Amino acid sequence: MTTGDRIDEFLRARSDRDPFREHEVKELLRGLGLSVPKGMFISRGTKILSVAGLSFPLVAKVVSSRIASKSDIGGVRLGIGNGDELQKAVSELSRMEHAEGVLVEEMARPGFEVIVGGIVDNSFGPIVMFGPGGLFVELFRDVSFALAPVDRQQAIWLMKETKGEKILKGFRGQPPLDVCALTHVIVMVSEVIASGQFRTIDLNPVILYPSGTLVLDAKMSRI
Repeated sequence: MTTGDRIDEFLRARSDRDPFREHEVKELLRGLGLSVPKGMFISRGTKILSVAGLSFPLVAKVVSSRIASKSDIGGVRLGIGNGDELQKAVSELSRMEHAEGVLVEEMARPGFEVIVGGIVDNSFGPIVMFGPGGLFVELFRDVSFALAPVDRQQAIWLMKETKGEKILKGFRGQPPLDVCALTHVIVMVSEVIASGQFRTIDLNPVILYPSGTLVLDAKMSRI
């Protein structure tokens, strides 16, 4: 199935949704070959019967198409170590204003955070961006941009345009990170934003490891 086919299938199943919810975006990303944490969505008012297949510690996040930043309103619970803590976290998050449910995922191991995103600019059209992620993208604004879609060579150029490239290669004795896997993320995001179906896509952070990547948070809105 092509990228376009997967996007069409995704949109047909969510014709009235905008913006899309995090677990929905991650479902599309998984279909495009990107790695996302193992998790489950629990609708508001649904009792947790089992989290079989998930390993503690877990993270729980409020899910709502009307909440722009979960962390700013206390909508994230980290380091959940057992079933009782999970029940408490889900109960609290489900009662938050505008909550539609809770996304429960396995905690990710630490790594280097990057951001990969895309936007349709009124003047230039679809654009893909890359830079150090997490809080660093807000503090240092060390990001690079390119017209979308991009191929693998252009994605590598995008990385080289940032100061974070030194860390990707291995800095002060640290092992080099998986640039090949990151290249795939950038190319896929560029194809999604160039499809003409979406206004924005924001993967922040994407955790980069010596082997592989993991998309921890994902947002997307339609045209």
